[in-house]
Amino acid sequence: MKIITDERCAGYARSGHPDQPRRVAATTARLKSQSELAIHWAMPGEPVTDEIILRAHAPEVLARLQEARDFDNDTPFYENIAAFARASVTASLDACKAALNGETVFSLMRPPGHHATRNKSMGFCYLNNVAIATLDALANGVKRVAVLDFDTHHGNGTEDILVNQAGVEFFSIHQHPDYPHTGASNAGRNCFNYPIVPGTPRLTYRAKLAMALDDLRSFHPDLIAVSAGFDAYVRDPLADGTLLPEDFYWLGQSLRAMNVPFFSLLEGGYSKDLPELIFAYLKGIAGL
Repeated sequence: MKIITDERCAGYARSGHPDQPRRVAATTARLKSQSELAIHWAMPGEPVTDEIILRAHAPEVLARLQEARDFDNDTPFYENIAAFARASVTASLDACKAALNGETVFSLMRPPGHHATRNKSMGFCYLNNVAIATLDALANGVKRVAVLDFDTHHGNGTEDILVNQAGVEFFSIHQHPDYPHTGASNAGRNCFNYPIVPGTPRLTYRAKLAMALDDLRSFHPDLIAVSAGFDAYVRDPLADGTLLPEDFYWLGQSLRAMNVPFFSLLEGGYSKDLPELIFAYLKGIAGL
């Protein structure tokens, strides 16, 4: 199991904001303290070029990262946020390449990315890691990429960037109504949404996840990119999900059973139990 992370991604914070450095720091500590998973730790590699980012984003998005003012009420400006966001993109590209090389891989980085649209940073997200990696895979010869987003908030940014993109299908299972108030129905020819009302019973929630996985399987992808958000957990403070650690284990098992290269990127998940949720998911991926 390869984990791509960089302790420097804990280098920004705002008091009271849900996306705190401990999300990565505590998970790293948990994974380093266990002996069930054999982990190879890796740092993000060569910095991402503007050309790669601009496949997914308008030039104005990169320019805006340099302006010292908040993007919206949820998305603060931090000193050097452009560098933090670029490092997270680099890790996603490295994870994609590792998956295509047959490795089992998880990018444990912040900031997350799936709310960043083609034209705007929003929802704690500055650059869309999974969309950039998906477009890079297509540019380098991968024919069919499925994007699975199981964060409990709709991956509106990913949908905005990838809608009607040839060679891609997007599957998002999320709570609705909830932030960002999108994803009530499918979009374009290739974006499939599975909205779930707040407080949906756990087994019903899991059945909707299984439905999305079945639909994804029918696409016969050559690569699966996973926006791995853990905020559908029953004790997450930002949503009304009902999932338990064993459900994230099952998700990992289900992806492993696809027998298709895949990589996972950390999106949301704000409970103090996040390290255990990620550990459960990784054990499922590893078949333990």
